[in-house]
Amino acid sequence: MNRLLRCAISAAFVFLAYVVLASPGRVAAASAGRAECRTMQSKILGRAVPYCALLPPSFDADKSRRYPVLYFFHGLGENEQILLNAGGFNIVQDLREENRIGEFVIAAPAARRSFYINSEDGRVRYEDFLLREFFPFIESHYRIEPGRRERGVTGVSMGGYGALHIALHHPELFGSVSSHSGALVEKLPPMKSSDPQLEVLAQMAGTAFGDPFNREFWERNNPFTMIRNGLRPEGLKIYFDCGTEDQFGFNFGAQAFHNLLVAHKIPHEFHLYPGGHDWGYFAEHFPASLEFHSRAFGLGGPGNNSSR
Repeated sequence: MNRLLRCAISAAFVFLAYVVLASPGRVAAASAGRAECRTMQSKILGRAVPYCALLPPSFDADKSRRYPVLYFFHGLGENEQILLNAGGFNIVQDLREENRIGEFVIAAPAARRSFYINSEDGRVRYEDFLLREFFPFIESHYRIEPGRRERGVTGVSMGGYGALHIALHHPELFGSVSSHSGALVEKLPPMKSSDPQLEVLAQMAGTAFGDPFNREFWERNNPFTMIRNGLRPEGLKIYFDCGTEDQFGFNFGAQAFHNLLVAHKIPHEFHLYPGGHDWGYFAEHFPASLEFHSRAFGLGGPGNNSSR
């Protein structure tokens, strides 16, 4: 793959070129809540992992109250601060002021290029980190209400894949999952193919799925495979959408995943909207995802127009 294509891939996934990184411990205050960005030490990953927590308005005033939590998984080329730096927190605040969502914590870890899974070579056990360290850390430090219903996960692009993967892999832990422009691929082209989607996917994934790219490992972790193997995520509320002009063809994967869920009679909400694979598309449809999770938490929100 030439340098030009590599640059194009990187640029496509860095949704906002003007993102300014905040220093560790930075706290952003707002009348409708606050956000803090810190680090936690991971024994599994062998390093400190930055994260941001977006806290609801009553968090500091009512020390006895516990909250649901929505885990947010960023896309490739982004980091844990993307919601703060790209206006996502403003969207959250506006929705709360309009009484379209209730109060819950949003927690976003830095994931680099992990795809939120344990890497094929076993060196980056990111899924283990989430399950054994990050989720317990957040839920003990930020007064999270215990229980599956109180825990949701969402993500965009790489993070959309990661959200679906972990929720389907561990449906007993989550009450709701959503994905925007998730990296969904129904079937990989032949390994010797020069199909640009396979080349892009291999470049995006880095070493998460092996170096060279391990087709079998990808298939084993593919949400399509989980459903085809008979997984029935009972009680898990599922939402996903994608732009009809997605530059990486993930709209075709999203449509195919919808068709698969319909065939297996698994309830879900699915939408294809006009738009590409960029932050503008995500920001436009992020409110629907937040409202979806607010309803799943039992906190209310606009009615559900689902596609079954």
